[in-house]
Amino acid sequence: MAKPITAFTCTACGGSHRKWSGRCDACGAWNTVIEEVPLSQGPGRGLGTLKGKPIPLSGLETQEAPPPRAISGIAELDRVLGGGLVPGSAVLVGGDPGIGKSTLLLQAAAAFARTGQQAIYVSGEEASAQVRLRAQRLGLGDAPVRLGAETALRDILTTLDTERPDVAVIDSIQTLWSDRIEAAPGSVTQVRAAVHELVTFAKRRGTSVILVGHVTKEGQIAGPRVVEHMVDTVLYFEGERGHQFRILRAHKNRFGPADEIGVFEMTGGGLSEVANPSALFLSERGEASAGSAVFAGIEGTRPVLTEVQALVAPSTLASPRRTVVGLDAGRVSTILAVLEARCAIPFAGLDVFLNVAGGMRVNEPAADLAIAAALLSAREDVALPPEAVLFGEISLSGALRPVSQAENRLKEAQKLGFSRAILPSATKVEGVAGMRIDRIADLTSFVGETFGAG
Repeated sequence: MAKPITAFTCTACGGSHRKWSGRCDACGAWNTVIEEVPLSQGPGRGLGTLKGKPIPLSGLETQEAPPPRAISGIAELDRVLGGGLVPGSAVLVGGDPGIGKSTLLLQAAAAFARTGQQAIYVSGEEASAQVRLRAQRLGLGDAPVRLGAETALRDILTTLDTERPDVAVIDSIQTLWSDRIEAAPGSVTQVRAAVHELVTFAKRRGTSVILVGHVTKEGQIAGPRVVEHMVDTVLYFEGERGHQFRILRAHKNRFGPADEIGVFEMTGGGLSEVANPSALFLSERGEASAGSAVFAGIEGTRPVLTEVQALVAPSTLASPRRTVVGLDAGRVSTILAVLEARCAIPFAGLDVFLNVAGGMRVNEPAADLAIAAALLSAREDVALPPEAVLFGEISLSGALRPVSQAENRLKEAQKLGFSRAILPSATKVEGVAGMRIDRIADLTSFVGETFGAG
């Protein structure tokens, strides 16, 4: 084993000695030389004996006011950010190519600039002329946004340090390169270095930095995962190409609730806010039909009603197809297994197609009952009551487990004209008058009461 590194220091003058002695050779003091314990004994020499300065410590109680926030005026964006943009914060926005990230952030930069904030938009993927054309198409040509096109990290940081903007948008981090790193732009080393420098600048100068990140084919932000840990907020811009709706979802937020969503509609004039997502997602819902169930869910802090659609048809394949859009495929497989094992309703030899209308993605376990209801309705070709909403988690035993915020779900459903709710029997609901509530103990009881089988 390596011998521990020790040092001897004079307590009077701080002089360093290689061995102990009774008298300090530097100041001449007697009996002041003591043995120093190494600061760390990690691999190699560790941190050695050189000590740093103590950091100031404080208690948990504080009288500090919450950080001020810059309000853009785009209500859906401010909601996802937790009430506005915090000075000195770093926000990472990811999304599929062509989903509207640059459009959203150009509109956001213009909105911040029109409120008196100094905003700079740096594009590393497009020329300045292309960004100006987009701004004119969106009606933002008169917005006081400072525009630049550059990929050299040193030049970008120098410009930001000179201009000292309140908000800086960098589109995107995969195009930036540092002249101190011998790697191609977009590589793991370059991306990590670029994000580190920009986040450090944001904390030091108080500038809110918004970064655009590319995503992989799995939908994750490309580059090292440490990038998501370095920034304060991670937003994903989601949506199906065939739908005009776009969902801005917060996956991480140090200044507000995570899993909050903002809903936008892509129009010819850019992205417009959707103040009532539930009404929009259900706007194309026609008369009651088999395979359709309305789920009352919670996204972040607000309830959102969505329609779960199912189609069950005989299969000509040896392995029937299971196509799921907008839901967790593993969760759907589990629900199919519970229906077969606990309710004796087989789906063998049947193709199953599931979809959430409007391009919405639902990850909440409370959607289990609505998924099961849509599957059973499609299989039996029996329409569910059109005035009913459903929610509840299904356990592997077939029992229905209660979910949180039931009252908020029911109040939102009541606003949209629904007068009946089917939910787990253990759910506590108070203060929702004028709504019929059907409490179900398990999946077998639901099948028997709704479809006349058990």
